[in-house]
Amino acid sequence: METHLKVLLIGGGGREHALGWKLAQSSALTKLYLIPGNPGLEQISQTFVETLPIKDSDIAAIADAAIANGVDLVVVGPEAPLAEGLGDRLGEAGIACFGPSSQAAQLESSKGFMKDLCKRHAIPTAQYERFSNPQSAKAGLDRFAPPYVIKADGLAAGKGVIIAETKEQAVSAIETMMDGQFGDAGAQIVIEEFLEGEEASFFVICDGENALPMMAVQDHKRVGEGDTGPNTGGMGAYGPAPVFNETIKKQTLDQIIEPTLKGMASEGMPFCGVLFAGLMITKDGPKLIEYNVRFGDPECQVMMRLMKSDFLPILDAAAKGALEGQDIEWSKEFAALVVMAAQGYPGDYEKGSAIHGIEKAGALDEVVVFHAGTKMQSGQLVANGGRVLNITATGPTIVEALERTYEAVDLVDWPEGFCRRDIGWRAR
Repeated sequence: METHLKVLLIGGGGREHALGWKLAQSSALTKLYLIPGNPGLEQISQTFVETLPIKDSDIAAIADAAIANGVDLVVVGPEAPLAEGLGDRLGEAGIACFGPSSQAAQLESSKGFMKDLCKRHAIPTAQYERFSNPQSAKAGLDRFAPPYVIKADGLAAGKGVIIAETKEQAVSAIETMMDGQFGDAGAQIVIEEFLEGEEASFFVICDGENALPMMAVQDHKRVGEGDTGPNTGGMGAYGPAPVFNETIKKQTLDQIIEPTLKGMASEGMPFCGVLFAGLMITKDGPKLIEYNVRFGDPECQVMMRLMKSDFLPILDAAAKGALEGQDIEWSKEFAALVVMAAQGYPGDYEKGSAIHGIEKAGALDEVVVFHAGTKMQSGQLVANGGRVLNITATGPTIVEALERTYEAVDLVDWPEGFCRRDIGWRAR
């Protein structure tokens, strides 16, 4: 790896703030460019952080900026630019990219592609069928038992999954999904069997051939306490996940991760980047629910708080096909994260409300606040998204990490925000 690296970080949410926070600790980093960045990222350093006025959806402009600024490595946070071919464009320009090609990104951008790959390579997953029109999908419900799992095939910002308790609800979900609720993402859908068990998110760094395991983190997808209400991008997380023991880890690597990497390579789509396996730990062992081709948000933030290794050389090695021999050292502690979201999320919510008290919250021992959906407006920090702040803390036990996190949450003065008060309830 080069000892001095200029890095371009794509994305502007809590995940990217955490990645930038961690990358800024590397002695190998000489310059960190941000597209589009956020107020938290911009506070990391005035000397070597620079925001470029480009949208993270403008693939051509990102590639041009990387070339013009002599960038050595591009680290891509969100999935959409990868699905649109940012990795391919950078590769053509000779710039290392931590993130897959658009073909390999189909593991996330098409649920059907991922499920078919599992079938071809005997990767344990839920039984499923693919549908391209509502009539056949509704008829197909007869081949499944409730509760029904209905998934939009394409990218839907983490919200394209509906679990229907009754057939009537499933029919309604099919109609709304295929009628444009998620835009083109719902033009095709997947219906699959409901798996019983405990969910975990497991992450591995890949260089096309080798896999470097990270850790498993548990996320809370539902908006309401007790894991109720609609799915969100994630309302909180904690790690390492107690359910993910060494036996489960070995099964996951041997039965899910390794056959995926070998299968993708054999089909001409070697996978480079982070592979995020959404798992259900069933009585029969781990089964793959879905793949994502980027760090989870908020799981990434939990991992960055616990990683002791310098992350930049690892990302650089993965992007250059040189991951063999790399290792990651982790803290022995636990980390917790609580999302503070705008009232109304994941439905309609208002932007622009003032946020105070972040400095007080961040001053607590072992607490770091990541910005997820904020902006500066006339010198005042305001909400600018659905999920707005990520409050994180570490501790010797999950319970202590959670207690510190909620102590920090209570110091944030933002009446227009809310959070779940039961994050980590399975582990308490």
